[in-house]
Amino acid sequence: MNDSTSLRTQVVVVGGGLAGATMAAAIGQAGIDTVILDQEPAATRTLPEFDGRTTALSFGSRKIVAGAGLWDPVAGQAEPILDIRIADGRAPVFLHFDHQEMAAESDGAPFGHIVENRLLRLAQFERLESLPTVRHIAPAKVVAVETGAGHAAVTLANGRVVRADLVIGADGRASFTRQALGIPARSHAYRQKAVVCVMAHAEPHDGIAVEHFLPAGPFAVLPMTDDAAGIHRSSIVWTEEPDTADDLVHRPVAAFDAALQAKVGDWLGPVRVLGKRFTYPLGVVHARHYSTRRAALIGEAAHGIHPIAGQGLNLGLRDIAVLAELLVERSRLGLDLGDPTLLRRYEQRRRPDNVAMILATDGLNRLFSTDLAPVQLARDIGLAAVGRLPPVKRFFMRQAMGLGIRPR
Repeated sequence: MNDSTSLRTQVVVVGGGLAGATMAAAIGQAGIDTVILDQEPAATRTLPEFDGRTTALSFGSRKIVAGAGLWDPVAGQAEPILDIRIADGRAPVFLHFDHQEMAAESDGAPFGHIVENRLLRLAQFERLESLPTVRHIAPAKVVAVETGAGHAAVTLANGRVVRADLVIGADGRASFTRQALGIPARSHAYRQKAVVCVMAHAEPHDGIAVEHFLPAGPFAVLPMTDDAAGIHRSSIVWTEEPDTADDLVHRPVAAFDAALQAKVGDWLGPVRVLGKRFTYPLGVVHARHYSTRRAALIGEAAHGIHPIAGQGLNLGLRDIAVLAELLVERSRLGLDLGDPTLLRRYEQRRRPDNVAMILATDGLNRLFSTDLAPVQLARDIGLAAVGRLPPVKRFFMRQAMGLGIRPR
């Protein structure tokens, strides 16, 4: 087949990142003929220097990933989150969540797991390769997306056209698909950047995740598995003003390690950075609609949030769970996968959850990114109250586990 040949499929997924690949795996394993288009070669996406981030898969998200056949390959390299500690500035009070407090609802399962993005991608690519109903085309640059009454058409830079019943945009916050479809989006850039790296430390983390709220933004320490040499590791997400973040990633290693040690404290013993340091600008984006004629948006193509609670991909996975369920149901009945009723149901089921999380993360970031004494006092009173009120505390723990709002 030459590059100019037109392909015909049931669903074409534009974007081969974590959300797009999971979407393709979820529907492909159900027998839906799927083409996934990725601008980056698979080999590039799995290089350690491509992405230094980890993903906090909640208890609920782990089930979605497992349902797509992606959990078993990474389970042995996923670190359980057993405790979550939330602190506010220099205040002595902190909020403590213990996974055992949710044992009745989760059979003692952890809040979630920390997985390296690179390892999750490797599992995704292997899974897609194993599915006869999925064609993974990469590199593939999309230059046009058109939808009509009978089909959608995606045109690539090499002239190839992929025709489908439905096109799914999974190509990130700056989604070309969203723009090509004429779907407007509201966006706001925070005056913050996240410094992301892997940290080695002398003492074990015991499965504890820490979120420390500071005036410049949250500082998170997320537990990772030990490396092959037995070195204890954690993932760092360090929010700062853009100039400070850029300075941090360009400092000599010794100077960065000293700043990191001062930020972490001594609870993990001596610490040092492992590998490359990355920076990512932070912001929020939300599409006015998640669907239009024969097209749907998932993940950050539909909504991008502040990483303050580590819920970005978890929201996208819940999009995937709902849309995949609707598509599989219609496919088994032999019905049109681009039917507008299906797309409206998808949007109606997902928008409330996404809007709630956008408002919550934006509000938390604004609330905690100030060191005004009255505001800090009110925050500390609130943290203490949550810790002392079991129903309220359980509500927040359910959110952390991805059990707050179900996909159905």
